[in-house]
Amino acid sequence: MSIIAEHAYTFIILACLFGFFMAWGVGANDVANAMGTSVGSKAITIKQAIIIAVVFEFLGAWLAGGEVTETIRKGIIDPAALESDPQLLIYGMLASLLAAGTWLLIASLKGWPVSTTHSIVGAIVGFALAGLGIDAVGWPKVGQIAASWVVSPLLAGTIAFTLFKSVQHLIFEADDPFVAAKRYVPFYILLVGFAICMVTLTKGLKHIGLDMGFGTNLLLSALFGLGMMALGGWMERRVQAGSRQSDHFGFTGVERVFGVLMIFTACAMAFAHGSNDVANAVGPLAAVISVVQNGGAIGGSALVPWWVLVLGGGGIVVGLVTYGHKVIATVGTGITELTPSRGFAATLAAALTVVLASGTGLPISTTHTLVGAILGVGLARGMAALNLRVIGTIAMSWLITLPAGAGLAILFFFMFKGIFG
Repeated sequence: MSIIAEHAYTFIILACLFGFFMAWGVGANDVANAMGTSVGSKAITIKQAIIIAVVFEFLGAWLAGGEVTETIRKGIIDPAALESDPQLLIYGMLASLLAAGTWLLIASLKGWPVSTTHSIVGAIVGFALAGLGIDAVGWPKVGQIAASWVVSPLLAGTIAFTLFKSVQHLIFEADDPFVAAKRYVPFYILLVGFAICMVTLTKGLKHIGLDMGFGTNLLLSALFGLGMMALGGWMERRVQAGSRQSDHFGFTGVERVFGVLMIFTACAMAFAHGSNDVANAVGPLAAVISVVQNGGAIGGSALVPWWVLVLGGGGIVVGLVTYGHKVIATVGTGITELTPSRGFAATLAAALTVVLASGTGLPISTTHTLVGAILGVGLARGMAALNLRVIGTIAMSWLITLPAGAGLAILFFFMFKGIFG
């Protein structure tokens, strides 16, 4: 009787426990990316942020999380290297989940916004190098993922810079900024609704069996965007103009109109984050389940079971509720001073970047994307607007993440190999 058949239930139970622990880490550390700007710009309270995140992170993970999970599950290790010894994949994926979860726990205690994607990819590469040798790593895929860590903050920063400049030009430099805000903000809401709906329909619903044509998706997304635009317009009507603030441009009323918009971008960002980052927790878990169910066959293509995405979404929610507030403070207030209009530009840029990445199946780092977007907004106001000390600490924690994930994974891999092997 093979080791896999003998310990089948043990492997699945351990994978579920470690997957939940990793998802907890994603919630505790990474959901700050979705909510930090909204809380930091005082558009919503921390309590409201947690409620929004609980709902939309879970929906993003469940409805649109399947595509990226494929990359994490299959792309990083060459399956041929495991065919003679499939239980090594199980030990490796268990070790990767436990290693990444442990590192996220440490980072969350310190209040560092590190990348959960870095943590899990580093852990998987670490186990593959130690347990299987250098040829077992799918270096082209790892290179593609590594490139996205540079491309995503640059792309998000550029989009955020452009969005904030458009807000300055169309609204703050208008003769009456308050009237201009009420006129243009609904179009920004339309953009948010359209982008999120489009990705959910084109990429996210395949694994629950819904696959409509591109034209239908386009139409439904446009309708959804218009619906959100109407809702935003109705909410905006209740905002009153305020007196001029000490800020050299801006009325309190204008920022309050953007406060309405921030509620929409917070929901969008939480959804985008759930769809991209649930893969970090459930990709390795799905790999273990697939190998156990196929009796050790590695190449068997298996859809991610729906309950695995639910488990991942649930773990994210628990992590956020228990420990999310620490990293939210770093992201929301540490990098640059945020107002609702600045926070909006950063969050929408990050959400669009993440949504594009989820659509193409590339597991980018939401942390890098959002920090890049906040830097873009800060730069639109000049270098002096950035807190370089905090940025330095964040960069430092990013550099440590890959080797930390890899080192812990190697340690745990040999531990599991010793116990079961």
